[in-house]
Amino acid sequence: MHIWVDADACPVVIKEILYRAAQRWQRPLTLVANQMLRTPPSSLIRAVQVPRGFDVADDYIVQHVVAGDLVITGDIPLAAQVIEGGAWVLSPRGERYTADTIRERLSLRDMMEELRSVGVDTGGPAVFSQADRRAFGNALDRLMVGAGRG
Repeated sequence: MHIWVDADACPVVIKEILYRAAQRWQRPLTLVANQMLRTPPSSLIRAVQVPRGFDVADDYIVQHVVAGDLVITGDIPLAAQVIEGGAWVLSPRGERYTADTIRERLSLRDMMEELRSVGVDTGGPAVFSQADRRAFGNALDRLMVGAGRG
């Protein structure tokens, strides 16, 4: 299992958890962003800088991910694409997206986008908290243990 990270919007604390997880589980980790990223020295961890542009990092991940890989992203359309290809998806807040849940998430995202387009203030995401960090770490551990059994 290769771990892919949609790194432009991924919180630093989540990246740090992933660096440790890559070493612990001996899994390759690739962070994809349109800016240069610093990563710890490790043969398992690398960063890929893609050109700036709409969905360029997403497209890179979609082109390189294979069934059984894990993608870390909060981007619902990206999650839907990689789930369709057989990858697992975990949000930086610890929510696991599946084929059963992603359609509902896409519908909700589209509805919120429509509301914003007509001027409704829908607010933004909640501030990233310690509880989110713990939820992510716990979800990642469960997923990695489950993958090790499978």
